[in-house]
Amino acid sequence: MKPGRRATQGASSPGPSAYDRALRMLARREYSSRELHTRLAQLGHSEAEATAALARLEAAHYQDDQRFAEMLLRSRIAQGYGPLRLHAELKSHGFADARIRELLDAADVDWDACAVAQLRRRYGADRAGDHAARARRAQFLLRRGFAAATVRAATQADMGQSADPES
Repeated sequence: MKPGRRATQGASSPGPSAYDRALRMLARREYSSRELHTRLAQLGHSEAEATAALARLEAAHYQDDQRFAEMLLRSRIAQGYGPLRLHAELKSHGFADARIRELLDAADVDWDACAVAQLRRRYGADRAGDHAARARRAQFLLRRGFAAATVRAATQADMGQSADPES
């Protein structure tokens, strides 16, 4: 057999097992079980081998979807992303909507304050001078995953208004 090629026959396989590869990946960062399963499949491991490796990792508490989700939420909230973006990202990792809502509720974040902090970080203490500047700020917050009501409140607070009759 040529070096670097994976054996397709025989009892022994010269390449690393699915468990070893997944453990090496987890040593670098947290992964969801769905993400690990996909990566193992891309590396050529069989469905059964990948599933067995994931079960073994979960039993040893090396891989934990709850821990992964909490870590991801903490990280993305610290980066200034809103709940809609977090929901979409967790959904892409295979979490159910009900579980995502529980995780977001448990995070106990003041999304309005977070949105205002993002505006201050991005635009400084300068207030939006006109409608176009306010629209740019609103689009920035919407792209970061904040809800429309939160964006409206943050941009009104940024303009120093309690209510805006024009919106």
